[in-house]
Amino acid sequence: MTQGTYQTLEIDAAAADLYDVAADVAAYPEWANGVKSVEVLESDPEGKVLKAAFVVDVFVKEISYTLLYEHDRPHKMSWRAEPGEDLRMMEGSYTFNDLEDGATEVVYGLSVEPNFTIPGFILRQGEKQLVSTALRGLRKRLTGSG
Repeated sequence: MTQGTYQTLEIDAAAADLYDVAADVAAYPEWANGVKSVEVLESDPEGKVLKAAFVVDVFVKEISYTLLYEHDRPHKMSWRAEPGEDLRMMEGSYTFNDLEDGATEVVYGLSVEPNFTIPGFILRQGEKQLVSTALRGLRKRLTGSG
């Protein structure tokens, strides 16, 4: 992923623990702002989600999409959307970098191309807000602090 929005947040938790929270895709409606529902469609033998269908309430409408996942526990989890009615393209990733003090630097990248008209600056602002909210939600889900 080259274009899109990237943000970094240091979280006082181990990379493996953060990865496990991020990889628990079915639990996103409990902590990820705007995620209305997730249906896991396919998992690997270890239980890692390979394909999931989402319904998300975004700023302008409710959208549905299916994501395909790749895993490199505990370092990275990435995804891309199957093209559909609401999304032309979406790809993203969480990268978990261990820090010397036991904390983890989490880098979240997201790039979205909707299948509906929205001004570019609003789309970029939406990406930024989604990424920022997701990082704070991830931290809160694991550590209890937002």
